[in-house]
Amino acid sequence: MVPAALGARAGVEAVVVGGSAGAVAALGEVLPKLPADFPPVLVVVHVLPSTPHLLAELFAPRCAMRVLEAESFAAIERGCVYFAPADYHLLVTRDRRCALSIEPPVNFSRPSIDVLFESAAVAFGPSLVGVVLTGASHDGAEGARVIAEGGGRTLVQEPATTEVPVMPAAVLAAVPSAHAVPLAGMASALRAMVMAP
Repeated sequence: MVPAALGARAGVEAVVVGGSAGAVAALGEVLPKLPADFPPVLVVVHVLPSTPHLLAELFAPRCAMRVLEAESFAAIERGCVYFAPADYHLLVTRDRRCALSIEPPVNFSRPSIDVLFESAAVAFGPSLVGVVLTGASHDGAEGARVIAEGGGRTLVQEPATTEVPVMPAAVLAAVPSAHAVPLAGMASALRAMVMAP
């Protein structure tokens, strides 16, 4: 059951997703259930610098959407999932392109969820949806707050369904408007939020 507040809303143009410990498995319950024409999804997962290309290669055969490792200056297009490369921040430019950065870690992480969320909030404003999955840090809480300030909305994985509840709990504490959704219902909640009635 999708809460009424998460009902369909036309005009959602992008989804940003972040997670850490346990997030790869959680993404496996979400990304393959999104249709090929879904709005673009940009993803930051805390991974070791020694794992280049791993996530895009893992998910590409499982998803209806096209799955890519993000590259600087690439246009952000509907029907594509963009993973942040290992050891690079992923940002969204004002003209809605990917940008990569080797600026210092934020919240001890590079890539940082906050960096992606905050830059995407500037680019997409109220047409942005943020998703925070399982994880062991507070990365993503400040970014979710910026998304909310810009009129966008945030979902978090229901802490009871996470491997590590610290990250979604931090977002719920920082953003009163955020909605907790069980992992099994996350893909359907996203579809309800972004697809036109």
